[in-house]
Amino acid sequence: MPERTVRKSIKEISPIDVYKLLPKTNCGECHEANCMAFATRVVNGELGVEHCPPLAREEYRAAYEDLLQLLAPPVRTVLFGTGDRAVKIGGKYVLYRHDFTYHNPPPIAIDIPDDMPDEERAARIRAIESFSYNYIGRNLRPDAIAIRSTRNDPAAFASAVKDIAARTNLPLVLCTFDPVVMEAGLANIRDKCPLLYAANRDNWKEMAEIALQYRCPLVVSVPHDIPLLRSLVKTLVEYGVAELVLDPGTTVEPDLAATIHDFSQIRRSVFLENDVLLGYPLLGAPIAAWLSPEISREVIQWKEACTAAMLITRHADLLILHSLDGWVILPQLIWRFNLYTDPRKPVSVDAGVRTFGSPDRKSPVLITTNYALTYFTVESDIKSAGIDCYLVVVDTGGISVESAVAGRYLTAETMANALRDYQVADMVDHRYLIVPGLAARLSGETEEASGWNVIVGPKDSSGIAGLLKARWPPKDVLSPALSS
Repeated sequence: MPERTVRKSIKEISPIDVYKLLPKTNCGECHEANCMAFATRVVNGELGVEHCPPLAREEYRAAYEDLLQLLAPPVRTVLFGTGDRAVKIGGKYVLYRHDFTYHNPPPIAIDIPDDMPDEERAARIRAIESFSYNYIGRNLRPDAIAIRSTRNDPAAFASAVKDIAARTNLPLVLCTFDPVVMEAGLANIRDKCPLLYAANRDNWKEMAEIALQYRCPLVVSVPHDIPLLRSLVKTLVEYGVAELVLDPGTTVEPDLAATIHDFSQIRRSVFLENDVLLGYPLLGAPIAAWLSPEISREVIQWKEACTAAMLITRHADLLILHSLDGWVILPQLIWRFNLYTDPRKPVSVDAGVRTFGSPDRKSPVLITTNYALTYFTVESDIKSAGIDCYLVVVDTGGISVESAVAGRYLTAETMANALRDYQVADMVDHRYLIVPGLAARLSGETEEASGWNVIVGPKDSSGIAGLLKARWPPKDVLSPALSS
């Protein structure tokens, strides 16, 4: 029978539970109004107990430990790497995202084999480091490098690890089942805290000794045998290894369904059966697609991409991939971003006035909401058209224009207040405001509330340039401000 632990679900923990264990000094060092406000944000997953400086004092040590125990997620958090690029994996509180939210988006590690020629290796590292895509204001990129021992040669592995570590600050995953090879690689980066892949039923004791000696987290690999995986976890925990990551096996062919089932079953065992021995982060290896007998590179990459997307959905906390092509990596980065966005809070930007190009006192003034996707789409279209203008961003709680109008978050009053609060009248000599086409029905009310003349813009921001070309400047605005 699974070992069970009695603990409250995060959904059952109230701010009062946390508040009782806080210093209750209302000191403000956490930048919250008081301790109860801090406790509320902790329960919501917005802050950690480490954000309360007084808890670091010796007098509150017992309370700090009790808080950690109270708030410990069923899926433990494991850290690897160092510095600003270090990553956390795991730390899940719920089985389903809509119940709370998912924390710690799964890092994507790109592999480098140790038999790769030096120039090719250097080029691959540069490609990994430079891969970046701006998605609604966030830079999405791979997170780690997995160094694979393909020669099973300690000297070759050590040389590759040393070279890669010297070229990048990305967290590293060292991949070999040979303890001698693993220790040879670790000797050069003992201060980098890499993730060690992997211990299995044959080498677990030697790998455990290495993990304890170098204080590194260790992957436990038992493909498609959950009872044996669980048994090996128990053995390693009793041996003293606390930082573990589980590899239940990734098979792309012929039975990907078995892989998805194993990942799902492990997570269900943790959250529905309170199985603490399986409550560790899960590693998925879509790179296994390259073991396919398929000849076509594109088909293999397609299989790798599909497997990665399914594993992100089905609870993987870390992925190892081989492909660096944008059409393989980018969908994973975007899907990961969307899946790990707090479903209770729309993705938003700060309200205020944005300046584009070199506007003057005759330049157009546009207005939109602070929903991130709306804002960055408008921003992109303005920049693409080379428009010099001011853009007023209204706080609608991160809701898009159409929804904000329907829900009365974007009203004539909120637009008039934004114009006044941000002192837009001091920036231009005219009084013309361009509102989104989806807010056209508010134009009359906005004119009355603000005293500005309203020009109804296009429903899609791609039409802003055409609108300004046809209708700007109005007759009483003497000089055009639209760049050619």
